[in-house]
Amino acid sequence: MKLTSSLVWLRRDLRVFDHVALHQALMASEKVYCVFVYDTTILDALPRRDRRVDFIHASIAEVASELTQLGGHLIVRHGDPQQEIASLAAALGVQAVFCNHDYEPQAMARDATVAQTLEADGRQFYSYKDQVIFERDEVLSQTGGVFSVFTPYKNAWLKKLAADPSVLAPYNIEPHAARLAPPPSPAPALPTLTELGFEPSNLAELKIPTGMSGAARLFEDFLPRIADYNVARDFPAVKGPSYLSIHFRFGTLSVRHLVRTVLDLQERGNCGEGAAVWLSELIWREFYAMILYHHPHVVDSAFKPAYDAIEWETGAKADALFTAWCEGRTGYPLVDAAMLQLNQTGYMHNRLRMVTACFLIKDLGIDWRRGEAYFALHLNDFDLASNNGGWQWASSSGCDAQPYFRIFNPVTQSQKFDAQGKFIRRYLPQLKQLSDKEIHAPWEAPRMLAPDYWPPVVMHDEARKLTLARYEVVKKPAA
Repeated sequence: MKLTSSLVWLRRDLRVFDHVALHQALMASEKVYCVFVYDTTILDALPRRDRRVDFIHASIAEVASELTQLGGHLIVRHGDPQQEIASLAAALGVQAVFCNHDYEPQAMARDATVAQTLEADGRQFYSYKDQVIFERDEVLSQTGGVFSVFTPYKNAWLKKLAADPSVLAPYNIEPHAARLAPPPSPAPALPTLTELGFEPSNLAELKIPTGMSGAARLFEDFLPRIADYNVARDFPAVKGPSYLSIHFRFGTLSVRHLVRTVLDLQERGNCGEGAAVWLSELIWREFYAMILYHHPHVVDSAFKPAYDAIEWETGAKADALFTAWCEGRTGYPLVDAAMLQLNQTGYMHNRLRMVTACFLIKDLGIDWRRGEAYFALHLNDFDLASNNGGWQWASSSGCDAQPYFRIFNPVTQSQKFDAQGKFIRRYLPQLKQLSDKEIHAPWEAPRMLAPDYWPPVVMHDEARKLTLARYEVVKKPAA
């Protein structure tokens, strides 16, 4: 039985193409409304200049424009979605609300509350898989268990995709666009940033592409470079990554389209090893989403409970070290340049996320949760599952994590991945007088060449010994 009318609730899926919930609503309904809610339960805690809000605001404007061209319109609300969705559904008289799954614990609790409220009012709540290829229990071990090691998960993921490539089929919107509810006359204007309680950030100055069109441009720019991704991705001064992470976060792209495209490249055999490595990174994203879904305790605790017994540094000295790390004043140029990149742009190169996280945890001895929270506040592409997974990897407390005794040396990492100091000089111009050799450890160079730079807050070799002692509590006896 076809529904008379329904409402599509956009969240982490800010696009109007290959959109599962919108497609399903159009197929099931005679009339379809679309809504986005600026969620005050999230926004109220953010700084007034937040690049992510800027990104969402610009992306929503593009969604609204696309819907208008298709004959529909976008309703925008500002408030708590647990009230706003039920209220709007009642005002419109729709029979059902459609949306796409969100796998974060708080979001799942929110959706359960919304579903209960709607059902109590005689309306239905439908949710679909959209932001990943495989979710929840779709990739399991041969015994039906949940994977905790990435490589066998990846192999099972690839095997499942090969067995059922139909999961990549697009969900077309345009053939059914006539069922979109037409806009009211006059159509209300979208809220401004000021009306939402925010001020413009430096997003435009940074020239970060927004919306569906921005994601498409970045992907098209990346495809000619994808063959070299397996090597180029590790060097922060090189244009190696796709820079699509923020678009994954807010769903301005279709993961199905991206995977289809990469598989087509592989079939044609002209993409080197890079395409396979990039696809592997997408699978890491789904692996961490699966871990969060099955093990929600990782939000506050170690995936491996034994690691919660570690005694981290606390007190005034630890706070001062944490502040130095946050502000890029540790005396280790690669770490400091990476933190300045984060603070100034909201982006950090993936290799540097590992280096800075390892430094905070294993050189400064500070709880990984403090660093995770700092990244959550500042990363444009913050995603709970990936951010948590990455920090627990660095702390050795997560699934398939870096072994605790493997500790990144920030100097050798700098020498290997920024040998000429190009990235370092971009964010630390006070070191420009140093040679390519000196720039990685300025304390060993004549001080007059870098008088405005800081001495190292710790010496790595000494810190490494302290870390190994700190981790003794979780050390397993030899077999």
